Amino acid sequence: MTKNKIFVDTGAWFAIADKSDQYHNQAVGVYPRLFKDNDYLTTTNLVIAETYILIRRTMGHKPAVTFLRNIGASPRVAKIYSDQTLEQDAQNILGKYQDQDFSYADAVSFATMKHHGIDRAFSFDQHFITAGFTIIP
Repeated sequence: MTKNKIFVDTGAWFAIADKSDQYHNQAVGVYPRLFKDNDYLTTTNLVIAETYILIRRTMGHKPAVTFLRNIGASPRVAKIYSDQTLEQDAQNILGKYQDQDFSYADAVSFATMKHHGIDRAFSFDQHFITAGFTIIP
């Protein structure tokens, strides 16, 4: 039986990396359990790009590059690349939620989750709840 999949958002990756982040303790407490309870974690190239620049700006070049290497080296982190279909769905999501300040990366994340049947996100962003997903922790 295949275990569930979890989507990982920018805020969770950043919280794991930055010890001064307000969610760091929660994130590092949950992260090992996610690997135990799920076959793999899913993210997008846009989330990775957002996380890289956040780490680069707040912590410096070396931690940002380390983040990229760790993501690339993990066989249990599936990276979904944004494509025309996902981006069209993201545009539709942005049009539907006119009262929300979703980022484009958020909308592509939501489209990715829908396309891959993922209903839970490791995230501290309430936008995932607004879009109909469950967040962890």
